[in-house]
Amino acid sequence: MKKKIFSFFFLIFLSYTNIVYSVNDEIYKKIDLFGEVLDKINKEYVDEVNQNEMMDSAINGVLQSLDPYSSYMSPEMYESMQTETSGEFGGLGIEVSMEAGVVKVISPIDNSPAYKVGVKAGDYIVKINDVQVQGKSLNEAVELMRGPVNSDIEITVRRPGTKKSLIFKITREIIKIQSVKTKLIENVGYIRLTAFNENSSDQIKKKVKEFKKNKKVTKYILDLRNNPGGLLSQAIRISDFFLDDGEIVSTKSRKTFENRKWFAKKGDIISGNTLVVLINYGSASASEIVAGALKDHKRAILIGENTYGKGSVQSIIPMKNKGAIRLTVSKYYLPSGDSISEVGVSPDIEVVESTDEFRIDTDTDNQLEFALKLLKG
Repeated sequence: MKKKIFSFFFLIFLSYTNIVYSVNDEIYKKIDLFGEVLDKINKEYVDEVNQNEMMDSAINGVLQSLDPYSSYMSPEMYESMQTETSGEFGGLGIEVSMEAGVVKVISPIDNSPAYKVGVKAGDYIVKINDVQVQGKSLNEAVELMRGPVNSDIEITVRRPGTKKSLIFKITREIIKIQSVKTKLIENVGYIRLTAFNENSSDQIKKKVKEFKKNKKVTKYILDLRNNPGGLLSQAIRISDFFLDDGEIVSTKSRKTFENRKWFAKKGDIISGNTLVVLINYGSASASEIVAGALKDHKRAILIGENTYGKGSVQSIIPMKNKGAIRLTVSKYYLPSGDSISEVGVSPDIEVVESTDEFRIDTDTDNQLEFALKLLKG
């Protein structure tokens, strides 16, 4: 009997070993093929190629085949990312990602140069000055957009639903982000959050306290439109402000011991008063966590458009060559168990931007106007 059991497990072991060898054999064949391709390029390509650059592109191609947010940084790019350049370089004021080899605008920052000329969330940047963007890495495209303050740049974008390409001439500026803006609109406390930085939650708490001193304020609007995200800790804290209990968000990764869940503590800072959250395609990452948690707990009414769908966590991992890789290591999940990644958060009431002249918190803001009418009605 023992011999039969031993023989059975030995057969399983042999089968498993054969499978492992078979998989490894396929990988080694692919590596050999890659070497053969490189050799053919070096010997027969029409122009002489820079082999270092070619290998960097190959590494980056592997990473970007995983998702739009994973990428390779050469030693020069990694050093540049770590170096503080405040006051030396200017920007356009846009958060971008890569999709199908093209740079995609997640959202323009409020009152930034890109915002002022009319760049919108969802635009695809196809040209930077006279340089075609397709085929370049995200980091390379971002480097092309950087430059001295007050210098001009021309970007060509393709906008979904528009046949002709749009060309924008933009003057670079130092980008300063004021993360929290508030105002009183009759009996409505309006809070606009443009980013999740280290003091965003403290600013919101302070502003709500000021609103509560005015006994007329009984309703609130939290505006997360064109907010590309930021710190997870701030998203959790701000969600907690408006909840008494329940799960806020969870992360799941390949390493199950790293999976985490965050829960709200008792204490709704607006004491259960009516809350409307404004969202659009430029609401991403941390914005989606807040909007999704408040929607799942039926704590707020979401108005606007579907969010971006950037529901993943990236880690910067240094490499031996002093470069680094940006790698997706986990994904966000809402209290409902739904993933945000590539899906986003849908509004309870869809209100699309009325015209191309639409600007947040101006006379053209039909989404804010709709929310105010709903609260007054």
